Amino acid sequence: MKASDGISTPLNIDDYIKAQPGKVKDLLQKIRRTISETAPEATEVISYKMPAYKYHGMLVYFAAFKDHCSIFPGSKSVINKLAEELKPFEVSKGTIRFTIEHPLPLQLIKKIVKTRMKENLDKKMAKGL
Repeated sequence: MKASDGISTPLNIDDYIKAQPGKVKDLLQKIRRTISETAPEATEVISYKMPAYKYHGMLVYFAAFKDHCSIFPGSKSVINKLAEELKPFEVSKGTIRFTIEHPLPLQLIKKIVKTRMKENLDKKMAKGL
């Protein structure tokens, strides 16, 4: 499917990953598997043309770019909470960037996902849902 801006929008995460080069594809599969195992009740979606997961709201996004990959935890507080462990990576307020040669450790991805799950559940409880 083509988006209005001419950039192809994948229909699902499988399509997104299949479109990537070999080494990137392998890394994205590991990230996907880690997120799915950590949050088995989460739903896979494509959002903003990227693979993403929903769990009582948006959970995390991930994507591949020309020179790096990124995870978008959707929460600055997650980045703040894990700041020490994220020091070896390029981090901005909503993005964690890493390369194929120096990927984000899968254990750290699990921590990000678990932290986001708790935030989403806390937010849901605060609203009384």
